[in-house]
Order: sequence, then structure tokens, then C-alpha cells
Amino acid sequence: MSSPVVSVTVVTYNSARFIGQCLQYVLAQTLQDIEVIVVDNASSDETPQVLRNFQNQAQVVYNKANTGFAGGQNQAIQLSRGAWVLTLNPDVRLSPDFLSQLLAAAEGDGQIGTACGKLLAMQADFKIPEAPVLDSTGIYFTPSLRHFDRGSKQPDRGQYQTPEYVFGATGAAALYRREMIKDVALNGDFFDSDFFAYREDADVAWRAQLLGWKCIYTPDAIAYHVRSVLPANRRSLPAIINMHSVKNRFLMRINNITWSLYKQHFWAITFRDAIVVAGCLLREWSSLRAFIIIMRVWRKSWGKRQEIMRRRRVNASYMATWFAPQPVSFPTMERIASR
Repeated sequence: MSSPVVSVTVVTYNSARFIGQCLQYVLAQTLQDIEVIVVDNASSDETPQVLRNFQNQAQVVYNKANTGFAGGQNQAIQLSRGAWVLTLNPDVRLSPDFLSQLLAAAEGDGQIGTACGKLLAMQADFKIPEAPVLDSTGIYFTPSLRHFDRGSKQPDRGQYQTPEYVFGATGAAALYRREMIKDVALNGDFFDSDFFAYREDADVAWRAQLLGWKCIYTPDAIAYHVRSVLPANRRSLPAIINMHSVKNRFLMRINNITWSLYKQHFWAITFRDAIVVAGCLLREWSSLRAFIIIMRVWRKSWGKRQEIMRRRRVNASYMATWFAPQPVSFPTMERIASR
């Protein structure tokens, strides 16, 4: 049996109000040579019942425990056979040619390991809004090691209509080359399972950059996303999500930061760290558990770091170009000097 061109991997957890519509749009892609793999992380709502309607069109795995987005995606990726893997959130609606447009942008350059399209904001009813508002056109990092989605919450006025190289893609709808997945995996895992959920896509993007892979953004691939996790609504998020956010800020740094980058942005990083720690001590006490977990996995994380740094293929000046107060991107007609 020949392998599909694209494997679409979806992780669900209490996603009943979204997953049915999400899969309908996946199965309606103009690119026919795809496989769909869904891992349900022990949902307690109607998600398993909804998924049973798709068992003839998708491979569905029902976990007995919640392994998080990272663990569930690793599980789905290991089951997949495609030359490319699209990680997809259940609250995303794809345009019919989304996959074909991503492939058209990515397949021309073997150094491109990730492709992302234009994600637009959408309400929970899955209807396309009349006035388009951007959700993500790729992710970028600031000198304080915060990462954001380019264009998030901005009206779409065509300001991101040019194909560009960007730092990375949001995991809500990111297309990854199989060769890159194998190259950047650590101990067989593409996403760091210690992250559980949140920031795992930024961690992969950073690791991929260190190993010399590029990420391309194309505005021709359009999808819609119901985003619930934003910095502005942190106080309304579940405590467990905020805890993982704190934990993963530091785990991501342990994994990926070079000493030269850390020294260059020491004061910006330290100031942000002070805000995070103070917030945990003074208000968000449930997030203090993050530091206990970091200490528990410290030795394992340091081992991952050593492996990443041993295999690093780009120089310090290249990585430094990506960390700036405003989003950084490079035109696709220019080759990025990565050595």
C-alpha cells in the first residue's frame, strides 16, 4: 500500500462541539491523497460518540488517560505514514485547498521543514466572519523569550499577503515534512512530552531552526481558528493551562537557548522572568507547581539540551536575527544564510 502525501493528525479532549465539523472540512480537501488520524485523550463529553461517525474515514484511537497535546500528537505521528504531517486542532476549519496550497509552497525547497498558512479568527459556530481578523501568520519571538502569533487580533487588510520565511508555525494547523520530524525528534518524540500542552509548537520551531530547517508562510492557504488561549485572557483560563505555560517557558529555554543569545538579551529575559515569578508568588499560586516539575525533570531536560546543542547546524548570529521586538520574516526569493 502506497503512503499518503499528507497525514492529518488531530488530538481531541472534550472537543464534541468542534470535532465533527473540523473533520468534515478535512475530508472535503481538494487534495485527496490524505489519511486522517484522531487521538482522543479520554474525553468525558460527547467526543467519542461524534468520532464513531468517522471511524470509516479516519483512524481513531481512544486513550484511557489524557496524555496532553504533545503526547497525543506524538502518538498520532507515530501511527502516520504520510510524507507530510498536518497537526490540526479540532477547532480549526480548513478551506478546501488548504493542503494543496501548503504543499505548493513547501515542496520546492528541501530545506523547508514546516509550512503554515493564514489563520483567521472564527467564533465557535464555525461560520466564516464577514470582517476577517487575523489569528496567526506564523510565530515570532521577542528578546524576552515571549512568542506570539504574527498579526493576532489585527483586521486582515492584506498586510500579510506575501509568502515569507518565518520562525515557525502555530501547532493549530502546521504542516511538517517527514524528514524534518525524524531529524528533530528527541528520543523518538517530535513534540516534547514534558510540555504536555502549550508552547510545544514554539519549542519545535526553535529546535528546527537550530538544526537548519526553514518555515515558510503562504497567504494562499487559508483556515479559520477558534482560539481560546491568548495572553489577554490569561485570568479566565484553567489553572492547569497557566501552570503549563509557566513551566514550558523555562523548559523551552533549557532545551534551546544558546549562551550567546542568553547573554545578548539577559536583561530583557531576566525582567520577564521576574514578572512571571512574581505573578506566581503574589496571585497565581497554582502555577508554583511549575517549578517543582521543572526540578523533577531537570536532568532529563538537560540531556535533551545537550543532544540539541551537539547537533546544532546554524551559527549564533543567524539565530540572533529571529529575536526582535517586532515580527521578523525574510522574503522567499532570498536564501537565508544559516551557517
